[in-house]
Amino acid sequence: MIVIYGIKEELNPIKAKLSDVIHGCMQSVLGFPEDKRAHRFIPMDRADFYYPGGRTDAYTVIEINMMAGRQIETQKNLIKSLFQEIERQLLISPVNVEIIIKEQAPHQWGFRGMTGDEVNDLKYKVNV
Repeated sequence: MIVIYGIKEELNPIKAKLSDVIHGCMQSVLGFPEDKRAHRFIPMDRADFYYPGGRTDAYTVIEINMMAGRQIETQKNLIKSLFQEIERQLLISPVNVEIIIKEQAPHQWGFRGMTGDEVNDLKYKVNV
């Protein structure tokens, strides 16, 4: 599950394209299948979204929640790929993007009526 936060006037017009960019990176780096897209956009009022100095209203926060198991280099490759593709395709400078990966143990995930450690039919690998 990926949650994306930003100022609504900046985020709303690019939601579809940003979702495509994020999913493309998830596919190329993590091997996600086409139908494995779970993105939640949280467009915020400017008054409710404080961000660090040196950023613009394009500042966007991307939280990636995933089951633990990806190697450090794989996670770093994902982050770098996101910075690069967001800048290339959406013209948002990396200084205006913050990416956080939050890992949880498989037993802490619940989907399709079971926990992540019980699943044996995923169409992608977690330990990459």
